[in-house]
Amino acid sequence: MIGSKSLNARGLHRQRVAWAYAMSQRRRRALAGRIDSAERESIDRDGFAVRPNALPADLLQRVRDEVASVPRPAWQMRQGQAVNRVMPLPAKSDGSAMAALARYLARPDIRNLMGYAAGRSGHIVGMLQTIAVDPPSGDADPQANLHADTFHPTAKLWLFLHDVGEEDGPFAYAPGSHILTPERLEWEHQQALFATAGDDRHHAAGSFRLAEEDLPSLGYHGGVRPMPVAGNTLVVADTYGFHRRCPSPHRTVRTSLYGVLRRNPFVPWNGVDALDLPVLRNRVMRTHLQMQDRRAKAGKSIVYENAGTILAETLPET
Repeated sequence: MIGSKSLNARGLHRQRVAWAYAMSQRRRRALAGRIDSAERESIDRDGFAVRPNALPADLLQRVRDEVASVPRPAWQMRQGQAVNRVMPLPAKSDGSAMAALARYLARPDIRNLMGYAAGRSGHIVGMLQTIAVDPPSGDADPQANLHADTFHPTAKLWLFLHDVGEEDGPFAYAPGSHILTPERLEWEHQQALFATAGDDRHHAAGSFRLAEEDLPSLGYHGGVRPMPVAGNTLVVADTYGFHRRCPSPHRTVRTSLYGVLRRNPFVPWNGVDALDLPVLRNRVMRTHLQMQDRRAKAGKSIVYENAGTILAETLPET
């Protein structure tokens, strides 16, 4: 139904985009007083906020040491020349640095910052993420195409454990492209009419792709800004704005704390998230990946393949 050309010609997609955006703005106003003013202004203006020195130095070193020396259960998917590997965080405090990262995501300042970027606060689904890119190993990375994650504000965070340089495939964002302009709304309408008939499966699924040179036609004139960062930098972004992973000309492997906040955009309140219940807290990603394992055993298609218990930065097979 959501992909119906006839319903979207009557305004289904246009209306849901407009309603979701308006409701996210109301929920943001309710959270505004809980956010650091500089970070709030950055999200309002650009769609992202950057916080250097995010972790205390002693915890950062513990995390780095643990990532380099302690194997953990891992799942991964290949997208062209890039492998995206994820490791769930512990559901309970076990004295590990990974459990400390889970507690970090539960801090009020992080929850409120993510909630503001997402347009609705709630439980952050967190994990350790490794991106390994080997340019000769496959087709182009589809995440290197400029895109929005879905039709409404959502948020992602990356706390990069090590430096990410200009040629290391840094995150990039089109500043201001999280703002719904009249031109963007009309473009959304036009894309919805034909998206499901296209060859790009990401675009067809609603993560609309856009060429960088087309940004000004949607009212966005800031170009695309790559974001090389020093280790221990936190980046929080509204992923309704157009973003991408920059292509890397050489083999790169990097690990970060990764978090996602994506909730129903048509509910008027912040918080009140079932995923915060003790029985579910910090178990969402592990449960999802275990379901992938069961699907694989049943011969069904999966996104993430079980990679066994390995070190986070183990190089993938080509």
